[in-house]
Amino acid sequence: MKKLVAEFVGTLWLVLGGCGSAVLAAGYPELGIGFVGVAIAFGLTVVTMAYAIGHVSGCHLNPAVSIGLWAGGRFDKKELLTYILAQVLGGVAGAAILYIIVSGKPGFDIGSFAANGYGEHSPDGYNMMSALVTEVVMTFMFLIIILGATHSKAPKGFAGLAIGLGLTLIHLISIPVTNTSVNPARSTSQAVFAGDWALGQLWLFWVAPIVGAILAGVVYKMMSPEKES
Repeated sequence: MKKLVAEFVGTLWLVLGGCGSAVLAAGYPELGIGFVGVAIAFGLTVVTMAYAIGHVSGCHLNPAVSIGLWAGGRFDKKELLTYILAQVLGGVAGAAILYIIVSGKPGFDIGSFAANGYGEHSPDGYNMMSALVTEVVMTFMFLIIILGATHSKAPKGFAGLAIGLGLTLIHLISIPVTNTSVNPARSTSQAVFAGDWALGQLWLFWVAPIVGAILAGVVYKMMSPEKES
């Protein structure tokens, strides 16, 4: 239960911090942080939680990460479904808090609510194939970073920084394409509130990250210097 509470709180913070920066601060008329600021914000949520709850639950915050770690032989499949449930619920809770905040402004319009999309709902108009390839490859690389940075032979104490910076880089690359998911819980949380098109396109932001994560788990097991438990 401690692990699940940690995953719930951590994913809540990832959504509130990352998506919150996109909804509340990215487009602010004079002091807007832009997509670079949003990318940094997502990275910061992971860095802060890695050191806050990494020793409790491993700080997955992402169903694709849990699945990728399982595929890489680092996570017990008996805990997989409960972790994913805690992550999705935590993400939705974070989005609910964000919705309460933003809906308190006169003239509130939910817009895209930082949801992920392709086609006309891609920030720069990229089609479904571009979105699919982007999410598979970005999630693949994210899991390679995670599996490598947390290996017993990796430098100690720096995994959180490597993973957070990796997520920042991923956002810098892929925000224009899909608004960056690489995380089904993050995508689900925003789609629940954006509704309509976001729910209709949500399938891609579950399928692509999971495929990328499983591929990374298999590949990393092949090149890992030794088996990890």
